[in-house]
Amino acid sequence: MHLIFFGDSVCAGQYVSPFKTWVTRISEKIALLPEGENCIVMNQSVNGNTTRMALERMPFDVQSHGADIILIQFGINDCHFWETDVCLPRVSKAAFEANLQEIIARSRVFGAAKVIINTNHPTNKYIGHLKKNHNDGNLLYNESIRKIARIDGAIELIDIEKKINALLEQGASLADFVLNDGVHLSFKGHDFYFETVYPVIERAFKETVNSKLEER
Repeated sequence: MHLIFFGDSVCAGQYVSPFKTWVTRISEKIALLPEGENCIVMNQSVNGNTTRMALERMPFDVQSHGADIILIQFGINDCHFWETDVCLPRVSKAAFEANLQEIIARSRVFGAAKVIINTNHPTNKYIGHLKKNHNDGNLLYNESIRKIARIDGAIELIDIEKKINALLEQGASLADFVLNDGVHLSFKGHDFYFETVYPVIERAFKETVNSKLEER
């Protein structure tokens, strides 16, 4: 069985020891489950990737291996903007939605019975000289992720943004979940992702194992 994480720096765990990231911790717990030793967990995530870049590398990183379960997380970079692009997003919202849908479709063609997608956590990156707040775009692209999940009822959505906002309303600080750059996850951020995502992955894993046992 293959469990693939396909994303950007949120999944890759930029600026944090690879042994302490939420994806690594999930893989360690999966290995302890019955049949877990037969599950190959692959983190095919690349820092800085947009969905456009992900589609280019998908044939090798995902399709060549096949995924019984895939977790997809993009958008943080797609919604970002460069001054050299006259403040256009790196990937337009319409293109982001099309790319994400193609990633999902290709994952299924190559074996993914379970597709999980995350929205992205709120960010706190304000680029003063551009008079831009990264989270403005992040909110819009999270809505695109939710829309795709609503249209495709077989997708499991983990609404990271909604869950963190609930904690913020209770008095938590976003600064605790992200590093000083306002985007990448702190250790507490990785704790949050692990605690939020692992139960969904565990359930998907057990369902997939049972399905394969029934086929034997």
